[in-house]
Formats: sequence, C-alpha cells, structure tokens
Amino acid sequence: MDLRALRCFLAVAEEGHFGRAAARLHLAQPPLSRRIRDLEADLGCRLFDRIPTGARLTPAGEVLLVEARDLLERAERARERVRGAGAGRVLVVGVAAGAGLDVGPASLAALRRSRPGLRVRLREAPVTDPSAGLRERRVDVALTRLPFDTAGLTIRPLGVEQVVAAVPADDPLAARGRLHVGELAGRPRFRLPPGTDARWRAYWLAAEDDSPGPVVASVEECLHSVVWEGAVGLLPAGASVRHARSGVAFVQVDGHPPSRIVAARPGDCTDPLVDALVDALAEASAAVSRDALA
Repeated sequence: MDLRALRCFLAVAEEGHFGRAAARLHLAQPPLSRRIRDLEADLGCRLFDRIPTGARLTPAGEVLLVEARDLLERAERARERVRGAGAGRVLVVGVAAGAGLDVGPASLAALRRSRPGLRVRLREAPVTDPSAGLRERRVDVALTRLPFDTAGLTIRPLGVEQVVAAVPADDPLAARGRLHVGELAGRPRFRLPPGTDARWRAYWLAAEDDSPGPVVASVEECLHSVVWEGAVGLLPAGASVRHARSGVAFVQVDGHPPSRIVAARPGDCTDPLVDALVDALAEASAAVSRDALA
C-alpha cells in the first residue's frame, strides 16, 4: 500500500471530515478523495461512510486504522534510523496523553548545552497505549501517566496533573466551575477498547466497565464523541488548552485522583544518553514545581 495514501486515510480517520483532513495535509479536497477511492479500490472495500457531519469509519476502516498507524510509525522509524546512521544518534520520545509536554522543551535545551548535536523526535501515542510505544521498543523514553502495568520498566516520577471532565458545551454541567466525578454517573462515557491496559482503562473511565458510550482511540475521537454523540469523560487538565474548541466545555473534577506524570524507560536500558534525558526531564519538572510554589 502507498504510504501517501495511508497518510491521507489516517488524516480523514482522525479528523472525521474530508475538508479538515485536506487542510491538515495542505491538499485540495479532490486529490485527497481520489487517493481514498484508489485505496478502497486496491483493498476491495469501502473505508468510510459519508455522514452529515463528515466521514465515519466502516468496520473495514476501523481495522485499517490500527494497521495504518503501525505501518506509518514503522516507516518513519526506519527513515530516522537510516538518516541517523551517518549523523549520530536520534532519541525517540513517546508521549501518551500529552504527558510532560510543558517540561520537554526546557529539558532538551538544558541537555543540548552539553550535547549540542543531540537530535530528538517526538512520537505521539494513541490513548490506547500508556507505554507510548515503549513495550514495542519503538521509542527510547516514554513520557506517560500512571496507573498502568509497569512490569519490566524503570519509572521516574515527574509530577501530577489534575483531570477535567469534557462535556458538551450546551450541557448544564458546562456552566459549572467544578463538579464531582460522581455527577457523571449514568452518562454515556467515551471508553477505551477492550485489550487496553486494565488499570489505565479503569482510571480514565472512572465508572463501571460496561458503561454505555463510544469506543475511542485518540483524544480527537474523545472530543468528537462529546460533540457528535453527547458523551462525557475525563481528560488531563492540559487538554482544556491544547484541545480547546467550540462545542466542548472542560470542567474541573473533584473526587478523582490526579494523573501522575512519569518518564519510563526499559528496565534493561544501559544507554547513558537515555539516562541523561530522563535526568533532564526530572530536573525541569522540579524547576516548574518550585516556580509554582514561589
């Protein structure tokens, strides 16, 4: 399959809309639509259903979404390895649910003062993977959140972040300054797919596992489910800034433990450059905490 066609497919799947996907890819919509049609013809099945609000994945499209992400990530990883073979090491940092993005730039700036040629690439993981690619050795370090199964990993605490409830903007809860997590009981929740780490699923759902609601695999899908399906759910507080949009309100939540941000690396890792990056992340996080208390 053509990687360019897969990138087009992924953009439409994540945006849920051909026009927004075309703008994201800096393409006109007709060429984008042609690539999707060619991909469907190659695979012999329809990947999207047209709906009033845009485009929705068919069952075949849902399967391809998982495979396309994997293929594109592997292709990018191979490209970086080839490019880096003659230019020095490239560290790949996986990020789960926006963890640590506020301290990343400061930590890298500090690290590059002693290693001016250091190259770092960020890989944003789907919300279904709390290891942010670490389990599959796609990344060197993961910026992620507890709780999840950390067996075989070395964990370095970085800080905590409160959670917020994402609710439809016209919902009565949207006008509140705060709410208790129990007030979401009985409402349709956006949910993570079966097979996702059990502790991770339980923390973010904060409800019975059989609660009704759409299954999602990205923050964008979480927000789309709020706007299109009236679902509610929990997200890190930083989402209210990074993912602000019309149709969605973010309300502070009481009665639920904060998200614990950590840096993770393989337990058998002996790479001093990885250790140096984790140390820099921890120092930058400590500096942010000190500034907040000053």
